[in-house]
Amino acid sequence: MSDEPQTQTPTRTRALPTSPSPAEAAPPRVGTVWLTRLLVVGLVLAALNLRPAITSLGALLEEVRTGLHMSGGVAGVLTSVPPLCFAVFGITAPRLARRFGPGAVVFAGMVAITAGLVLRPFAGGTVAFLAASALALMGIAVSNVLMPVIVKRYFPDRVGTMTGLYSMALALGTSLAAAATVPVTDALGGGWRAGLAVWAVLGAFAVVAWLPLVRRRGASATGTGAAAGTGSGASGEAPALRITRSRTAWALGCFFGLQATGAYITMGWMPQIFRDAGVSAGTAGVLLAVTMVMGVPLAFVIPRLATRMKNQGPIVVALGLCGLTGYAGLHFAPAAGAWAWALLLGVSNCAFPLALTMIGMRSRTGGGVVRLSAFAQSVGYLISIPGPTLVGTLYEHSGGWGTPLALMAGLMVPQMIVGIVAGRDRTIEDET
Repeated sequence: MSDEPQTQTPTRTRALPTSPSPAEAAPPRVGTVWLTRLLVVGLVLAALNLRPAITSLGALLEEVRTGLHMSGGVAGVLTSVPPLCFAVFGITAPRLARRFGPGAVVFAGMVAITAGLVLRPFAGGTVAFLAASALALMGIAVSNVLMPVIVKRYFPDRVGTMTGLYSMALALGTSLAAAATVPVTDALGGGWRAGLAVWAVLGAFAVVAWLPLVRRRGASATGTGAAAGTGSGASGEAPALRITRSRTAWALGCFFGLQATGAYITMGWMPQIFRDAGVSAGTAGVLLAVTMVMGVPLAFVIPRLATRMKNQGPIVVALGLCGLTGYAGLHFAPAAGAWAWALLLGVSNCAFPLALTMIGMRSRTGGGVVRLSAFAQSVGYLISIPGPTLVGTLYEHSGGWGTPLALMAGLMVPQMIVGIVAGRDRTIEDET
């Protein structure tokens, strides 16, 4: 092609670099190094607060039951409330983000978590305790959904690194609350109320970190719904995007739900499996801690690896095979290979940060990510609700762990299948 037209009509050359359309426009970047660093700190502190409200209660559940004269049935309901709240409240996150901006909603989520943790220990009865817990879980639910959105919007070239960072912080907060709640309670005099209330301090730090971010508008870390890329106009995304027509969205929701089912079953029942095999109670608790701690380093590594691959299916299969091997080991040699099975199941549970990473990769726009995150997490947490209860019922009626372990291993197969579908190199916009 000749260069002659360009030399004859220089005005055309000047006119070529036109402004990109809204669909092509790059998302706004954080304007200063200081603000960028503050946003990173805010992400880490928010992630640290996404599980202590749950795991700290698990550590003191027996004391709470006694203190509030709570029946065993009500206590059982209490343990199933988190995934239910995540599903119900998480679905509201897209609308809230469009109205107020994702950063403002995450800030409100941190306020709700802190308020719930402050109010819960002072509850005089079961109803008030459940209400305060629901307030904290509501804050967790909307923040769960919007964390991938914040990462996609303000760190589009570092999705893997930032997803890994906050996933690692989330795993650290989970493990820290599980391991430290009882010792901290003993140090504070042995009262369960003080042991639960102390985690509000961590929430207060997150509130302080997000406050200056919320006060920045426009090109800041929050902005309005349009500026934040959650509205259809800002993102160039058609308002008629129907997430339910996307096979990738459904596959990702099922993958999220099956991995959450495995994680909740592991956290709830693995110590009992070891104890029934002759392992001491103290060692069984340490083995669970090992499984949970595995998520801290791997939650940083796996998202970075995933973003360098066009198809995340191989990682899905590798994690699934670790889970299958771990469950087989628990069946055939639970005590003899206890440490190996704990490590393998810890690796398998790292399907959670992989799912979060794929949420950020399966949409081209901020608006698409917030819809996909809300859909996948809501569907996923609904799927996960019956898992731990079903395992307990099978254990009670079968008199052993053979049938429950067969169920756990069997669930890994559909998890790998839907994970392979969700890991394909395509976006929800391609399908809707």
